[in-house]
Amino acid sequence: MSKPLARRFLLAHQHLLPPRRLSGKAGILHFIQHIGCIQFDPIDVVGRNPELVLQARVRDHRPQLLQELLYTDRLLVDGWDKLASIYLTSDWPYFARHRTRMRTHHGRSDNPPMQLANALIERIRREGPLSSIDVAHDEKVLGGWGRPTRLVREAFEILNAMGELGVHHRVGTRRFFDLNDRLIPAEVLARDDPHLDDEAYQAWHVLRRVRSVGLANPGSAEYWYGIPGVKRGEQRAVLARLAEQRDLIAVQIEGVPGRTFFLASADLPTLEAVRSGLPGRRQAALIAPLDNLVWDRQMLRWLFDFHYSWEVYTPQAKRRYGYYVLPVLYGDRFVARIDPSFDRKSRVLTLNNWWWEPGIQVSRAMQVALQTCLGNFLRYLQAESLQLGRVLKRKPDLGWLHELAAG
Repeated sequence: MSKPLARRFLLAHQHLLPPRRLSGKAGILHFIQHIGCIQFDPIDVVGRNPELVLQARVRDHRPQLLQELLYTDRLLVDGWDKLASIYLTSDWPYFARHRTRMRTHHGRSDNPPMQLANALIERIRREGPLSSIDVAHDEKVLGGWGRPTRLVREAFEILNAMGELGVHHRVGTRRFFDLNDRLIPAEVLARDDPHLDDEAYQAWHVLRRVRSVGLANPGSAEYWYGIPGVKRGEQRAVLARLAEQRDLIAVQIEGVPGRTFFLASADLPTLEAVRSGLPGRRQAALIAPLDNLVWDRQMLRWLFDFHYSWEVYTPQAKRRYGYYVLPVLYGDRFVARIDPSFDRKSRVLTLNNWWWEPGIQVSRAMQVALQTCLGNFLRYLQAESLQLGRVLKRKPDLGWLHELAAG
């Protein structure tokens, strides 16, 4: 396929062609069912990553909608798929082998965190949801990220990974855990593992990851995190089996020589729907830094000629743009990036800086689309006003942005 067709397919698959076409809780559930999972990250500048992912797809999205689906309706799980992720509660049985692997790896009686496990479970059974700060125990161990952490916190992490405890709610980024038999419907917990063996499980999870993006680059490590039994490089054999079974289709993209990509056979109707060109008027969206669309930064360079690095962990002196910069999508191209911040007390959204991509010709249609996009972003944040940062005020050719800030 051509690069323009590959871009259109990816964006249509991601419900970004056009953006904000879905609505309400039903739209959120539809999108997550379609995509498998969205990645969670605790950093909150203009909303956390899942909220930013959803505001680009769901026209009336507000943070409380996702909170209700997770912690009131219990239709979504605050759990683990591609790293920390959100997925459908109905998918719980499919991860049975992952939980078994966690029990085998961490559940030994001589593992120090497990020596607290029974006491923690019994206390939660009596008292209800608890966080690690509710338990007085100062001993430390080496945690899962290789850093010292409180033993009790590591015990909660392991019991969560094993499926004994689930996230009842969060206060900020702090998780409060409860017994999963109180959180997940009994009929879901009672379902058997649908996979006959490890090979079937790995095939399901690899196929799921392909669909999480739309087009999979076998050489990128980003797609395959957290799939038990599929070590670095082993995904190629699973992809080949899925292609033999015609669950996946191998494709080449013009202008990206020597690379084979995979898309799911189930997504061929989407490919055909966008073959003839862009559907309707071009619209704009702000994209999350860990959005499924940008998991593979190399593919962004190949298909969109867009070089994006999330600089949140880059020392300030070495940042090219800023701490929490968001890509700006217009139609089927990335046209800019912005550095936003939000004051929750004053409800003011500040755009600290704006960078156009090289060669972008700004039309009136693009300006109107960007104004609409930023207006939607203000409503998502429930912001009361928009202001431009000192650096941005001095930049030329942003009169349309001044218009929006002036109300």
